[in-house]
Amino acid sequence: MVATLLALLAVSAVQASPVARANTCSGGFTKVSAQDWLNKANPGWNLGNTLDAIPTEGSWNNPPVVANTFSQIQSAGFKGMRLPITWTDHFVSGSPSWTVNATWLQRVSDVVDQSISRGFHTIVNVHHDATDWADVTASGANYTAIEEKFYSLWYQIATKLACKSSLLAFEPINEPPASTQAHYDEINKLNAIFVKAVNDAGGFNPNRVLTLVGPSEDGSLTSQFFKKPSNITNPWAIQYHYYSPYDFIFGAWGKTIWGSDADKQALEADIAAVRGNFTGIPLVIGEWSAAGTTTETAARWKYSDSLIRTAAKYNTATFWWDNGATDFDRSVGKFRDPVVKDIIVQAAQGKTNSLADSTEDGNSLTQVSDAFIYHTAATTTTSPPPPSDLTATYILNGNTVSSVRSPTGQTLNKGPDYTVSGNNVTFKGPLVGRYITPKTALGPVANFTVNFSQGAALQVTLVNLGKSGLASNTSVATTATSGTDLRIPVTYNTIHQVAAVKATLPDGTCLVDTWTVYLPAIQQCRTTYGSQWDFDGASVTIKASAVAAVVAAGQTTTFVVEFYPRMPGNNATYTLTV
Repeated sequence: MVATLLALLAVSAVQASPVARANTCSGGFTKVSAQDWLNKANPGWNLGNTLDAIPTEGSWNNPPVVANTFSQIQSAGFKGMRLPITWTDHFVSGSPSWTVNATWLQRVSDVVDQSISRGFHTIVNVHHDATDWADVTASGANYTAIEEKFYSLWYQIATKLACKSSLLAFEPINEPPASTQAHYDEINKLNAIFVKAVNDAGGFNPNRVLTLVGPSEDGSLTSQFFKKPSNITNPWAIQYHYYSPYDFIFGAWGKTIWGSDADKQALEADIAAVRGNFTGIPLVIGEWSAAGTTTETAARWKYSDSLIRTAAKYNTATFWWDNGATDFDRSVGKFRDPVVKDIIVQAAQGKTNSLADSTEDGNSLTQVSDAFIYHTAATTTTSPPPPSDLTATYILNGNTVSSVRSPTGQTLNKGPDYTVSGNNVTFKGPLVGRYITPKTALGPVANFTVNFSQGAALQVTLVNLGKSGLASNTSVATTATSGTDLRIPVTYNTIHQVAAVKATLPDGTCLVDTWTVYLPAIQQCRTTYGSQWDFDGASVTIKASAVAAVVAAGQTTTFVVEFYPRMPGNNATYTLTV
């Protein structure tokens, strides 16, 4: 009752002067339920790091969006489109009007049209403003000022987009930070202010689908602290985001495997818990991702399949997060890992996917993946033995292998080219020898395609495996360099991905996160991707934070860069002295 009263008071207190008269729209509007809207939006995709970039579109790793991107994503099988939008650098006046630049509003409207004209069920939001002027957790945050600006912003957005079709839905704010009851209460107020602003703008908005949010758009916090706005008459759903388990999703502490029964049970428990707290309320996971930069291929396939199927089990729609650098390469219009895209689409359609097997025992000192078959390169080109048979194992999930295709798409001959026995597909030595000779370069060589009786086809990459190395193996860290990333050129003689980086002091102590000694041996003293290390196709980077930690420790530190497959010896060592 108290929370409801506070929400009512907050809504009545925000009466910012409208920047335009409420709209009336010509034409029809097909009112739909929030559940029907989400059913038709699933699976969805995020146009990340674009309109939400700071200070403006094109500022981050993506060029301004073009209409063809929507056609390409539609052809890939996606039905929903989430358009994250940051507004913080587009205000042209202050209190009380908080006028948004008309050119920016028109740009947003044009991109919305590009999306809905292709039939995408499209979500527009307020994105990184959540950690800027709208951050309710900031020291000295003025809630009255935030509420005024928030109402004015949403009134302008809703006014500009008021006459769009029912394919368009709104989301108030992305992942609003919160950690106290006061924060939770204020986010509930912002939901109510959002509802008022949208409906005050008129047009078709009073019948438009709204996806409301809880603290941080975290499932657990939303379940505990979300309060339905008392002023809502729109069809509405709850949106939350899912990036769990943290260590696997974000490449932390050497966690490179996923797919055990315990892993799947934990994922299901999380999604089931949110559904259990919101029985009968439409739900959407507005962001989720297992990016190719931070996760091992077969584990990523398992995770993506499990998440989509589990979300469907609990009647929850999904929108895949893509920042443009991880999954869909907009410059060429192709997915970097087309298999994971197909797994998502097929699972959303209710098809059963087969999956490549991979290590699931976290205590194993060797972690391998059957998304790859490895030919160990000969150490000499003088009369090396011919390539031997190579086997990939699959989790068939009731399917059967229907065919195998060559890298050029030709159907291979069962028997002389490959054999199938139970869950195993064996690529015969003579076939492997067509692609690997004594002169074949080290690293990935060819992609074969394994087709199954239903679900996504899987690629298996043939790798000519050799010893990867760094261009240099030591340097000196000083106070002057502690704020600078250290970039080390790398030669990948395996797949072009770093699995983990271990960092230890001379006595074996972990440089950072000393508690990792309690993790399985293959994770101990491993650092975190993005925080302490990074990589690309040409280099491994020891981040400035790790260099600063070495300087602070005042001791020589050994960094062990580990490659896939994770097995003894498949690494390179770099020493940073002080």
